[in-house]
Amino acid sequence: MLLRPLALLLLSATPLAAQEEGGGKVNLLDPHSGLMIWTLIIFLVLLVILSRFAFKPLIAAVAAREQSLQDALEGATRDREEAALLLAEQRRQLEAARGEAQRFIADARATAEKMRADLLEQTRMQQQELLERARRDIEGEKDKAIAALRREAVDLAIAGAGKVIERNLDDAGNRQLVESFLASLSTSGAPASARPARG
Repeated sequence: MLLRPLALLLLSATPLAAQEEGGGKVNLLDPHSGLMIWTLIIFLVLLVILSRFAFKPLIAAVAAREQSLQDALEGATRDREEAALLLAEQRRQLEAARGEAQRFIADARATAEKMRADLLEQTRMQQQELLERARRDIEGEKDKAIAALRREAVDLAIAGAGKVIERNLDDAGNRQLVESFLASLSTSGAPASARPARG
């Protein structure tokens, strides 16, 4: 808007300054007061226009960009701190899981050892019980065999005594036989059924 008249003013000022010099070539490095004043006026006008219409939006855009960068840095810092906290929490949970796994393994070993000891004790008790039952069975069979042997001996003694009685009905001989038998019983202490009769 205002830039167009300023540009026209600048272009028109240059030929005027050139005409004042006398129509020759203009050297831009030589100081000219008219040209300096117009340049200064144009610079100040341009500065006012730029400060009003261009610098405020540029400064606002730079400030917004700086704020967004600051927010991004703060967000990155927050995210890094949260990640560090999460990493520490994950490590703590991992250590806790390792400790719990070690405890489970130790418990399993202790349980397996206890079960093994219980099974060994149970097997030993069953073996002991089987041995005791076998001993009882052997003792029972032995007692049965001894009883059967005694019955057989008694039967043989009775049969032998019957034969002796049939043959020898002598009262004095029988008396002596019974007395000697009773004497042998009192000295040995064995039951009468275990000893065969003497003839």
